Amino acid sequence: MRGLVTKSTGSWYLVENEEGKRIPCRIKGKFRTKGIKTTNPIAVGDWVHYELEPDQDSAVITALEPRKNYIIRRSINLSKQAQVIGANLDQAMLVVTLASPPTSLGFIDRFLVTAEAYDIPAFLVFNKLDLFSEEGLEILEDYMAIYEHIGYPCYAVSAMEKTNIEEIRLLLQDKTTLVSGHSGVGKSTLINAIEPSVALKTGEISDWSDKGKHTTTFAEMINLSVGGKLIDTPGIRELGIVDIEKAELGHFFPEMRARLNECRFHNCRHINEPGCVVLEAVESGEIESSRYDSYLSIYHNQDTRN
Repeated sequence: MRGLVTKSTGSWYLVENEEGKRIPCRIKGKFRTKGIKTTNPIAVGDWVHYELEPDQDSAVITALEPRKNYIIRRSINLSKQAQVIGANLDQAMLVVTLASPPTSLGFIDRFLVTAEAYDIPAFLVFNKLDLFSEEGLEILEDYMAIYEHIGYPCYAVSAMEKTNIEEIRLLLQDKTTLVSGHSGVGKSTLINAIEPSVALKTGEISDWSDKGKHTTTFAEMINLSVGGKLIDTPGIRELGIVDIEKAELGHFFPEMRARLNECRFHNCRHINEPGCVVLEAVESGEIESSRYDSYLSIYHNQDTRN
């Protein structure tokens, strides 16, 4: 039998069958996907085949269908283990905040590079509009301009006050969308505003670290009343890049990709080579310096929290 994985707790999965019933499933023995080593061989959004266990309400997953795409992250702890956070996506939504807690431009760029690498359209939702001062609104405008200029749609919302929520709801209609972001940026509050029947738990910001406390502990798929599905993922503090060759990295920055054939050397690293049009564009301000800083940070495998 065939079904769609709608929840993953690490050892158990919920699989929705063609009648819409969700069946608890486990993996039997060693189950590894070809080509990638991850902590979770099965992810929310995967299509699987399963067999019911005799005299039980549960089932065993026997096969994984090929994925259209997926988003993967690497932990920055010593294990450096990779984890698929969602599969078979139409788009990805990154929820970010400028304060309480702040989302760094480096984190945004790492997420967008990952989405580009797996050919997943992405957009940014700047939450907590209700907290902004006049000065904050100017900074927000500057941040949004960086990303809109290179083709990433940006939206400003207040999940608490339900400002501009309808616009986001329409973006999600009839699509499978991964929702990601730091803990505390208001993902759960935003999802509750989009789909009130879900009633996800929401949490406070931790006073001592200004980091959010995790309220979503497992990835889970939510069916939307407008049509489409959301994959809600646990908040992530850092995003390690997986399986991107240094020589290919520039291809996943759209503003660099457009210039790559113009460099003097075909194997230009865009770091200190003469005749590099990317460096010239950074100098002239055509490529945002924060984006170039992110390129260097990823290229040199630097800390993923910034």
